[in-house]
Amino acid sequence: MFDAFTKVVSQADASGDFVPAGTIDSLSQMVTESNKRLDAVNRISSNASTIVANAARSLFAEQPQLIAPGGNAYTSRRMAACLRDMEIILRYITYAIFSGDASVLNDRCLNGLRETYLALGTPGPSVAAGVEKMKDAAIAIANEPNGITSGDCSSLISEISSYFELAANAVA
Repeated sequence: MFDAFTKVVSQADASGDFVPAGTIDSLSQMVTESNKRLDAVNRISSNASTIVANAARSLFAEQPQLIAPGGNAYTSRRMAACLRDMEIILRYITYAIFSGDASVLNDRCLNGLRETYLALGTPGPSVAAGVEKMKDAAIAIANEPNGITSGDCSSLISEISSYFELAANAVA
């Protein structure tokens, strides 16, 4: 796993080039917005249990067959596994937000997840719907203007959204 800076240096070193000016500008912008990034990670992490619980509650209300006898989240053991998986996905998304790079999310969480769910008979589209619900809640929390670094957060929110979409697409 590389943070955004290490990744840039590694790529430049591998090609024997200097770090391009445009890349330096992008990293400089990332540093400028680092407090907003940390605010977003802190808010999402601090509300992780609520985000997961509310997303699951909403998902099961829309797809009650998941918690009905024979459903993939039927029995407390399966429900706990579902909530655990949602929390793991959210945790790795916060790592990606923190580092400004999706590689940790891809490498340690999403790589092979669809195949695992297929082997277990877990409906990928339902997992993707749960991830989308977590995205909506996390973005609402990250976008709350009270008590955070002021300024335009639209590019950060777009980045956060992209990590959730990456996760949803990986399991669908």
